[in-house]
Amino acid sequence: MNADQLQGKWKQVKGSVKERWGKLTDDDIDVINGKHDQLVGKIQEKYGIARDAAQKQVDEWNTEVESHHMDTDRVRKAS
Repeated sequence: MNADQLQGKWKQVKGSVKERWGKLTDDDIDVINGKHDQLVGKIQEKYGIARDAAQKQVDEWNTEVESHHMDTDRVRKAS
């Protein structure tokens, strides 16, 4: 999911963000508002990790979310 897709699907995936990064508050989620750089920065800040480590976590999460959405789409099409 690229940055534009993240922003467009933010309402759908923000629960997944909170599940993955529990230290993020509702206020953090509101500030991020689907902005990729904001997500990476907040993870870096809250978890005290390097930016590249935060970026890697977001990339891995993106892959999981995309895979889940593709699986969901396949099930819908099969129905």
